[in-house]
Amino acid sequence: MSAAADAQRAGRQVEEILDRLAATGDRPACEAAEELVRVLMEFYGAGLARVVERIGADALAPLLDDELVASLLALHDLNPEDVRTRIARALDAAADPLELLGFDEQTGILRVRPGAAAGGCGCSATADDAQQSVEDALACFAPEVTRVELAPAPAPEPALLQISTRPHTPAQVR
Repeated sequence: MSAAADAQRAGRQVEEILDRLAATGDRPACEAAEELVRVLMEFYGAGLARVVERIGADALAPLLDDELVASLLALHDLNPEDVRTRIARALDAAADPLELLGFDEQTGILRVRPGAAAGGCGCSATADDAQQSVEDALACFAPEVTRVELAPAPAPEPALLQISTRPHTPAQVR
């Protein structure tokens, strides 16, 4: 299992534990657990900020392609890349080629459509698969994206019909 998958699993486990605790109805215990998670996040975020500060943005550059590192940096607002660069990384990391149509920074809505190479492989990938793939990548690289709108794929180019003259052959008489 990849480090990113382990991190996602750990995040889900924390949410499940907090949900189970909330379901008990013990409000003070639930509030204490949520505060503990918040304090631990701040503690680890402060440590990560110190690491980033000491090594510098240039030394950090080779790590920005790593989903887990990118996710942690974004979570603590430490990623030195702007949101459009991180969106481009996410689209590159997505399983299916996607074309960026636009990003609205106010609403967090990202508009994409399947790229020219998508859909021609004969596989059974669906629009939902493509959307899930990009949403997973965006969660790591650009959590500012709040919603992905998948536009329909462009119509395929019509096949070029080539007409040529037949090779010259002597007429046959019967």
